[in-house]
Amino acid sequence: METQFTLRQHGITVREVLRNLSPGGLYEEAIRHEEGSGISDTGCLIAYSGEKTGRSPKDKRVVRHPDSEADVWWGPVNFPLDESSFSINRERAVDYLNTQSRIYCVDGYAGWDPSQRLKVRVICARPYHALFMHNMLIRPTDHELEHFSEPDFVIYNAGAFPANRYTSGMTSRTSVDLSIERREVVLLGTEYAGEMKKAVFTYMNYVLPKRGILSMHCSATSDRVTGQSSVLFGLSGTGKTTLSADPRRFLIGDDEHGWSDTGIFNIEGGCYAKAVYLTRESEPEIFEALRFGAVLENVVYDKAHRHVDFNDTSITQNTRGAYPIEYMRNARIPCVAGHPTDVIFLTCDAFGVLPPVSRLTPEQAMYYFISGYTAKVAGTEMGVSEPEATFSPCFGGPFLVWHPAVYAKLLAEKVQKFQARVWLVNTGWSGGSYGTGSRMPLRFTRAIIDGIHSGELNSVPRVRDPFMGLDVVTACSGVPQEMMQPRLSWRDTAAFEAASKKLAQRFRSNFEKYASAVDAAVIASGPPQ
Repeated sequence: METQFTLRQHGITVREVLRNLSPGGLYEEAIRHEEGSGISDTGCLIAYSGEKTGRSPKDKRVVRHPDSEADVWWGPVNFPLDESSFSINRERAVDYLNTQSRIYCVDGYAGWDPSQRLKVRVICARPYHALFMHNMLIRPTDHELEHFSEPDFVIYNAGAFPANRYTSGMTSRTSVDLSIERREVVLLGTEYAGEMKKAVFTYMNYVLPKRGILSMHCSATSDRVTGQSSVLFGLSGTGKTTLSADPRRFLIGDDEHGWSDTGIFNIEGGCYAKAVYLTRESEPEIFEALRFGAVLENVVYDKAHRHVDFNDTSITQNTRGAYPIEYMRNARIPCVAGHPTDVIFLTCDAFGVLPPVSRLTPEQAMYYFISGYTAKVAGTEMGVSEPEATFSPCFGGPFLVWHPAVYAKLLAEKVQKFQARVWLVNTGWSGGSYGTGSRMPLRFTRAIIDGIHSGELNSVPRVRDPFMGLDVVTACSGVPQEMMQPRLSWRDTAAFEAASKKLAQRFRSNFEKYASAVDAAVIASGPPQ
């Protein structure tokens, strides 16, 4: 810890800069200076992010600059921002930070592979934000911190201060601005801590592909005996974090990784797990990781006994816990592993159409990777009860910088070069869509993942699904056979066929926007006409 550290090179003139405080020190700062902060009965720091309890993807902007303009996938994911507006927002953030009596600085690394890691600096005004990033970045040793020198990437978090809506390019009081050339992110108008974590990932999503490394929104585990790894892609709610918390395997990471020619590596130093409806029985590893040093965000707790009610969603459904990865008993430190033998795409299909597990060809791997499909249960507004299809390219659309085809081609190259098998696993509904069928039990999904890891599913007979064109695995130990093929689990065959055709058309319509950037064989690997 340093209290005489200076940030004048970043425009910060506050006298008291608290650099890399210990968790205990940040607890003290939070309790003294942050209204509403508390400590749970398990020792977590409880904090609140204010109005914003989730990311604001529509407020993310990237500076349009001649040096990177041709690289960026401009559009609904990357809204362009001119350099002048970025400078205005940056100065606005610095001016706000300079009004504070104390500033917190966190220096850490992104990327467990020493040859690929970046030095990251976070400058913020809230102890909760500092502890969050202390957990999510890779923590330097005292010696590394002493010789940290200048960072490769800087986050200015002035989230309590709004953007000026009259600044060119602003559409709200929130703005998350990335300048690739300055290697900086400026946060205004949002105190949701996850914006910092994803700002680092977004920048890595630009840097790593330039080096021929696939950046991945996935969890990763490795075999305790052989060291062979697997990666699990998936959008929120598909089981990416839950399924990687497997005590029989080493945890490499739960969310962000790179795949280089030497293997895979975690980008982060911690985990950011959903806490809604968490129980010790359902997810013991995550439950036990929420202890002293961890941050619990936007949860409701009993002020008398400090007991957290994980079932109370009155603040938000997006309650989360952030903790160092070594808090997971099965974590492998350092968080690196060999090349994956299996690449698994997780999808929560609320239409009940996709089979529990399918084996994908290399072309299908690109198709379903670019599609990034899952389905969310729709609300009841205006009588709508049908699930909502969600397509997020590469299972991480909001964090992409390059066109999705760039990441898909890198994936195809890695899969082919290192002979990885690719699977599509449905963690969603079986026996009918939402409202008719039932959610696939977690124990069955775990059995499928075990069957993939053990090699059992490599030799199981497969049948072709006529609507989606998938090679459906027909048997798996620990899973009722009638559940393995959706057609057999639906009582109403006509309803199944109608739902299948509808989902297939959704895939085809979504993929039209990417067709010009991929080979004809990839397009043909999708659902047949």
